[in-house]
Amino acid sequence: MTLKFTSDHEWLQLLDDGTAVVGITIQAQDALGDVVFVDLPEVGRSYAKGEVAGVVESVKAAADVYMPLDGRISQVNEDLRADPALANSDPLGNGWFFKIALSERSQFDSLMDEMAYARFTESN
Repeated sequence: MTLKFTSDHEWLQLLDDGTAVVGITIQAQDALGDVVFVDLPEVGRSYAKGEVAGVVESVKAAADVYMPLDGRISQVNEDLRADPALANSDPLGNGWFFKIALSERSQFDSLMDEMAYARFTESN
């Protein structure tokens, strides 16, 4: 599984059909603490990279979830809406937030790989 990462502590996985799965990183969920609520974007809505696409709330804080790439929301994780703790218990798996039909594949390629993200988190 090839993961890419953003400076907003989101991970993305590119699927064979050209969509990307998006979630928050282990570091993000560690910083937030116990997640108690998620506000997921509307399926079918298009967003530009950097727009707020959702919110995650924890016992400590609330944080925006940013659209990591230009695209259209093709699916949201209804299981996460029903059980927000999945963002803590399985952030890189069943705790995914939404899927994006990408507008430009090249944007995915420009994101950080795992080593670059590790260096980024060490320095911030």
